[in-house]
Amino acid sequence: MRRRTYLRGVASAIAVGTAGCMGMDDAPEPSTPTAGNGAGPTETAGPQTVVVETVVEGLEVPWGAAYRDETLHVTERPGRVVRVSGGVETVADFTESTKTGGEGGLLGLAFHPDNPDTAFTYQTYDSDGGRRNRIVRHDVADGWSREVVLDGIPGASIHDGGRLFVHDESLFATTGDASRSDDAQDPQLLNGKVLRLTFDGNPHPDNPFGNAVFTYGHRNPEGLAARNGTLYAIEHGPDSDDEINRLEPGANYGWPDVTGPSDAEEFTDPVTTYEEIIAPGGGAFYDGPIERWQGDLFVGTLAGTHLRRVRLRNGAATEDEPLYAGEFGRLRTTFVGPEGHLHVTTSNRDGRGSPESGDDRILQFRPA
Repeated sequence: MRRRTYLRGVASAIAVGTAGCMGMDDAPEPSTPTAGNGAGPTETAGPQTVVVETVVEGLEVPWGAAYRDETLHVTERPGRVVRVSGGVETVADFTESTKTGGEGGLLGLAFHPDNPDTAFTYQTYDSDGGRRNRIVRHDVADGWSREVVLDGIPGASIHDGGRLFVHDESLFATTGDASRSDDAQDPQLLNGKVLRLTFDGNPHPDNPFGNAVFTYGHRNPEGLAARNGTLYAIEHGPDSDDEINRLEPGANYGWPDVTGPSDAEEFTDPVTTYEEIIAPGGGAFYDGPIERWQGDLFVGTLAGTHLRRVRLRNGAATEDEPLYAGEFGRLRTTFVGPEGHLHVTTSNRDGRGSPESGDDRILQFRPA
């Protein structure tokens, strides 16, 4: 009911920061994406008031988000790349080659940090051997022409991973176990891993196993974020123990042998876990104008239907709280715009949510 009230344009005020330390694809027909400027709920963050605004609405399961020359581009899971600048324009359509259903589709998006005419996407597709995932490099200036740079990542109706992230002059990608949990423990296989590539699409020469694998033992990581040179992965657990992991090259994060922390020396413990499933999506560190949030990790949650704020200090979560619980439905990808404002995508049309008029949206959080 709280979310339905918001989507009809009635603003509410919620105080936060004072409690404690803090059928897959039966979505409705797509509506026409439009730019939005309506303000939603407000909250207080210390002495500042935070306003939530709709940047754009009418998207169909937005997944990856990245900026090219300060212009936002977003993937929609059925197979489109859209540009958001005043309005919404489809700049590339790969729906015919994209396999949807379940959790696959056109997922991650990243641009080359030094060449904005080069983009990368993570795509689920059908092959003679079944569902697969691949990483594709695009020449944006040539109509988003395509070159597959890493193929054959196992896929399934669930656990396809899909996040792309540029860090430390490398392209990182998350892969799910594709419903083959034991594969996550084999560093010679590509599923259930975090991968590291050069921008030419080759395995990074400093990788620990002589292939594209950077870390292993993952179930279904859908988020990557970096702070002070350290890379973190955000991962779905089974029926408990969603995780935030600090990544170290060659480290084994335990799946399927363990979830959460363990006493086994061969496994690397997570920074924090969530016993009650929240289904975390993408994450982003914030350094914007809201002082209380500076330096914190923000994670969209799907099952949790809230925005998670996590303060990480000295390898531990010192504050951890849900914000806007139930206000917007399922939240997937968080990112920070050129002006420093936090953004989040909703994912209510992914077959598991309850879409309202206007879904899916991109929301912006800024000081009043």
